[in-house]
Parts: sequence; C-alpha cells; structure tokens
Amino acid sequence: MQTRFDQYRRLLTIAEAGLLYGKDVFDKERYEELRTIALELLSGIGTETSAELFRLTEQNEGYPTPKIDVRAYIKQEDKVLLIEDKKTKEWALPGGFAEVGLSPKENIEKEVEEETGLIVTADKLLAVFDTNVRKDVPQLFQYYKLVFSCTILAGSFVENSETSNSAFFALDELPPLSIKRTTKEQLAILANGPLPYFD
Repeated sequence: MQTRFDQYRRLLTIAEAGLLYGKDVFDKERYEELRTIALELLSGIGTETSAELFRLTEQNEGYPTPKIDVRAYIKQEDKVLLIEDKKTKEWALPGGFAEVGLSPKENIEKEVEEETGLIVTADKLLAVFDTNVRKDVPQLFQYYKLVFSCTILAGSFVENSETSNSAFFALDELPPLSIKRTTKEQLAILANGPLPYFD
C-alpha cells in the first residue's frame, strides 16, 4: 500500500514527465502547477522546504527515472570499512552517485579513491538495494544502490572535501550511520547473505 509520501512523489513524477513531453502551452502551465502542489505536499512531510525541493528537481533533466548510487563493501577480517561525512559526522559505505560515461566498476573504484585515498578493484556485485521499499526515511528521489565487493590494492586514508575519517567497524560496534546512505539492515545482509541480494 502506498503512503502519502509515495503518492505525492508519484504526482511529482507525472508533472515532470508532462513538462518534458507536453507540447501545448496550457498543458505545460497545468503540469507546472501540479509540480508546485506536489512539492508543497512533499515539504509538509519531509524536512526540506518546497523551495529546496524545487531546486533539487530543477537539476534533473530528461524523463524522471531512479538514480544510481554505487557503494563499496570492503572487509578486513570481520569488520567493514565506513567513511565519515565531513558535514554530518555520520558514517556510510564509501560511494556516491554514478557518473555518466563510466561503468559501474569504474564509478565505484573512483568513488573509493576520492573518499578514502585507497586504490581498489571491484570484484563483484553483491547487492542492489531499492530505496523505494524503505519507508523509514522518505526520500524525494528513488535510488538503486549497487553495492560491490572491493579489494584494496594500495593507498591509505587521505582527508578530502567529503570525508573526514575512515575506519573498519564490527557490526555490533557501528558508529552513527547516515541511514539515507547505509543502514544496519543493509550491512547485515552484506555480511550474512544471501548474496547476491536484490530488493
């Protein structure tokens, strides 16, 4: 059963598709009004204002589709590598948005190097997590999180513009997580299987 947030986000998607494909000027005006209403409804549920949500949607071009997020699962004995976000001080698996022009493997290897200073090779796809199935933290956009098992080849942590620290953690000693990026449940699935995991 869809939540109000799901319904409002669906309205926003319909409005954005109408703005992209609509030819008639009056239809475009209606789709623009529909988008404004959907953003106001969404802002009433989440933490962002309708103006902040509008700025996020303005950055999208083309037909509205799920976004791709790549994450690295790097183990050392029974611990997993997490990185600390410089602004929020919350921790997550290394990774971020996939960039156009790079393969998923190239994307995650690049993200890990940028966020940790480590040179890695992506070995295999472990899981695909769909943020749309999670109802605990509503997100404006739907994300497919591709999590790759990675092996460290060289390097050491280098502080950068995004991350202030990296460390290996046991599942029963996790730091505060950035739950929009990585959850305890996802880490448990990655540690215990079954893998590959698709949801």
